[in-house]
Formats: sequence, structure tokens, C-alpha cells
Amino acid sequence: MDTDLTSPANAMTFRALPAPPALDLAAVHPDATFMRILGVNYVHVKTHEQGDLYVTEFGVPFMRHLLPENWLESEWFRQKRTQLDGSGTVYRLPTKPVEGHLRKSIDLVVKWSRVGQDVPLDTFMLTHSMSAEFNSPFEEFSLVHELRQRRYRLSRKRILTQKPLAIYVPPDQHQLWQTGRSLDRIKAKVRRHPSVEIDTLRSYILIYGWIDGVDAVAGWRGSFLELSKQHSELAAFTREVEQELAEKGFAVADHKPTHLIVRHHKDGKLRRRNGRTVYAIVDYELLVRTAAHEDEITVAKRQDYLVRQRDRFLPRENLTLPPQLQRTNICGLDYITGICPSTGGRLWVLGSDPELFPYFLPERWRLKQILLSESGRTFYTRSKDQIHMVWKVSRVGEALPEDVTAGRTFPNGRPRYMNPFEKFAMAYEFQKRGIETVYPRAVYMTGGPAEFDGLLEEDPAADAENSHALPAGVPPLAPGHDFISIWGYWRGLDEDQAVNDKELWTPIDVNKAAAKNVITDTLRNDILKRHALRLLRIGYEDLNFGGDHILLAYKPEGSVKVVDGFPEMHQCNFELMVKTGPRQGCITEPRP
Repeated sequence: MDTDLTSPANAMTFRALPAPPALDLAAVHPDATFMRILGVNYVHVKTHEQGDLYVTEFGVPFMRHLLPENWLESEWFRQKRTQLDGSGTVYRLPTKPVEGHLRKSIDLVVKWSRVGQDVPLDTFMLTHSMSAEFNSPFEEFSLVHELRQRRYRLSRKRILTQKPLAIYVPPDQHQLWQTGRSLDRIKAKVRRHPSVEIDTLRSYILIYGWIDGVDAVAGWRGSFLELSKQHSELAAFTREVEQELAEKGFAVADHKPTHLIVRHHKDGKLRRRNGRTVYAIVDYELLVRTAAHEDEITVAKRQDYLVRQRDRFLPRENLTLPPQLQRTNICGLDYITGICPSTGGRLWVLGSDPELFPYFLPERWRLKQILLSESGRTFYTRSKDQIHMVWKVSRVGEALPEDVTAGRTFPNGRPRYMNPFEKFAMAYEFQKRGIETVYPRAVYMTGGPAEFDGLLEEDPAADAENSHALPAGVPPLAPGHDFISIWGYWRGLDEDQAVNDKELWTPIDVNKAAAKNVITDTLRNDILKRHALRLLRIGYEDLNFGGDHILLAYKPEGSVKVVDGFPEMHQCNFELMVKTGPRQGCITEPRP
């Protein structure tokens, strides 16, 4: 089982972001599409001048206000903008009146992103965070959303922020020297968040809602206190806010009182609630999670993942799916499927829970990997969510090695490499019939081009057969795509144990176990004979059967996990599994 979690008693309670509200996207905008980027829901539209507008759930009610012609039109922008203090390019700006809306005009804060630019260093920055970098627009919105929510068992204090409304990317491109960006910094951002495209030559404008009030420096200046008292109270207030941010798991590299908005009563006193000065934070370019909070989120997400995997097939008919996801059933198994925005590929995640889908987006697991097979097509990796998994590039459509079929006839026709969906269905059939297997998780079809050679045969007869080698609901086999099956990295635990049990084993195939003297050669041979007989009893044969297709679990000190007096065996390869009796499976007739 793919587990290495510390006790859940020490893990925080994690609640996934709620599913986006049901929206009639056509009513919002005729060309609107739904997107989810770094955990934030967006409605994306192409503007009339071919720019890109990403509107959050806060901004959707004001979609017409946020169209660039209603605030960025050159004459309106020049006359109505008010530049705000700070080193960046930030303005307060009313929108043009929108007829037929309850609020004809709204006040915006528009800010040009400085992602990729050098951070100006002052004394505070030199001593606190020399490595600070400006957030990318989507990073910034994601962090602000998280700061606004009460998602983790940290401080329950609410920290107010501006409402993030939209990100606008004008169509115009600039020379790199005009943007002030460092190409190396942009590349580093892309590596950190591969699902988020950052166009080095385009501007990014972040749009927030305006908050009434004054910055804390002006607030204390208007408090009618003596100058020394103003300074001491302002310093104490700034430290208090920094501490409250830390309690929520956040820090701001350039934390300043000018980034804090406060309000006065009519008598000139600062507004207070429960003995605390009411404030809002309004600058997020250098907002970051603390290292401790980053670790806590990882643990929480992993616990959430394990529980959801255990319950993945529970009925969820009343759950509304996000617009970009669909339910499907392939080979008798339920999947959640959708397009991967980062690659244009398609993903099928086993089960009925849409919240499992993001865990298997390719940018979460196509990181550093360890080659597990001599063929070069099976890899181990640990995802960004600390999930251990094994991914295998499918051979579906390839020619079989001649030595596998030479001199043999098969009752069910010419054998072929199983496609990932057949493998998954077979794994569940084996489990129901008493043969343990590794755990299927998801299937990913790359957006192209294919990374592995030889995925399609050139033999016309073979092509005719392989043209229906994938089940209904799956795009036809094509040279421009690879199919990758994703499996749990089995650690000797079943799925119910995985949520609560800290005891972990190490997987090892039978051949390696014998080579390392974990088991004897005699026991190896007994395992192979027994396992082959078990397969035959349920009507299957592994045409390429060997010790590398059977996993055992052992502890580093050398003890093998035993069930009923014999090592527990898990089948881990299904590529050339054939039915020895009447053919049964999910492919029963050619696809049109």
C-alpha cells in the first residue's frame, strides 16, 4: 500500500476545497470555461482583444465590470486611476458604470505582477529574507484564498484580506528587457508549479476589491496620540499582526505597517473588536507559508488522500461534479475523468470521488523518478503530495516477443498486451477471487508527443486488431500518445490498515528477495509454483511469468510477511495475462 504516514492522531483535520458552485457558464459569458489552478476555481474567458481573463468565484457576480473595456480603456484608465503608495505599479480605479447591475460601478485595486523581477532589498529584507521572490499571480491568489479560509487546525483568528477578483493577461507581448524579469526566475517558478503557464513576455494584472480605510501609519497618525505613543503602539501592533500571521502558518517577507489597513470611528479612535484593532492585509506579493505550515499541509493532504482512497467507490450520486470532470464506467469500474490543463492529456482516476482527481495530475507525480524495470518503462516516484506510486508505460499496440507465442495456439485468439483499463479490471477480479495484487489508481493518456518508441506496430493485420484494443469511452490508440497506468506503491498494508497503521514493510520481488538472501532459492521456487497454480485455478496464465511479477513484503532486518504460514504474494504485472478458458473481459467486440 502507498503509505508512510505518521499517526493520524498527530495529523491535522483537512477539508478539501469545496466544489465550485453550479454555474451556467454560457449565461456568465458565451465563451466561458471552468478552470481550477492551484486549488482556486476560475471562470476563464477570451476578451474581445484576445486577452485572457481568469475570474474567481468572488469576481463572477461582477463579470461585466471586470471585462477590460470597463476599466482598462486608455482614456478612462488615465483619468480615473489613483496611484497607491508602494514600490510596485498599483492603482485604485472605479469601473465604468454597468447598466442593469445592482452596483453600477465598483472600486478595484489593479496591480501589475512583478513575478520574475528582482525584489528591492531594504534593511529588513537583508536581515529577514534575502531569498524572497515575488509570487506568480496564481500563486498569490492561491495563498490569499488559503489565508482567508479556516482549513487547518491552526489559529482560529480570522485575518481579513482584499477579495481576489480576477487575473487579466493582456495579449500584447514585450521584449524580455522591457518586463524587467529574469528568465531563470521564471523557469524556477514553472518548475515549482508545472501546471501554471507563465508567459515571460506578457503582463499579468491582478484585480482585487477595494477596502475602505487607511494604512496603519496614517491610522495612528490620525489617532491624536503623542508622537512617541504613536510610534510605540504602531510597532507593537505590527509585531502583533506578524505573530497572528505566523499562528496561521504564514509570513510576509516585507512585513510593514503600510500594508495593514485600519479604520477610525467618528471620534477619531481606531476601530477595535474584542480588544483588538481591526485590520486587513493588502499586499501579498511576498506572502509565503512558514516551513512548519508547509509540512503540516503535506501531512494533512496525505491523510485526506488515504481516507479518500479507502472510500473511493462509495456512492456519490448526489455530488455535483465540477464542469471539467465527468463520470464514466470502463470495464465495470467507475472512474472520474477529465482533461489535464497543463498537458492537454486525459486522466481517468478510479472511484467516484472527484477530489482524488488533482492528486494524479501529471505535474504532481512526473518529477524525479527511479527506474524499476530493465525495460525502462516502470518507475517509482513520490508525488508532491508525498504519495508513493509506481507508474508504467503501457505496451498496448506493440508487437509481442516471438518467443512468447511461438509454437502455441490460444483459445481466445492471438494474445496481445493488455491495455491499462483491462489490467485494472483484472486486478479487481483477482482480488475478489483470492489473489492479492498491487492497487490500481489512475490511467493517464499523454497529450503528446509519445515519449517511448514502438508503441504501434507497422503490421497492418496487427493494426486492425489493435484498432479496437481500448474499451468504449477511451480515445482510439494513436501514435501521438502514451498510456500510463498508475499504481499504489504497495507497502504490505491493505487499504483499511493504511489509514491508521504506522507499520510499513518494504516491497521486493521474489527474484530480488532470493538474490538478497531474504528468502532461500527453495522457497523462491515454491512461491513460483504455488502462484502459477493459483492463477490457473481461476482461469489465467501469465505468458511472461517470473519472480519479478510477484511482490513480497519484508522488513529491513529480513523478516518476510507471512499469512497462514506462507509468504504473502501480490501480483504486480498484468501485461501478458491471458484467459485460459472462455474469454471474459471488457473488450468483446471490435470498436467502430
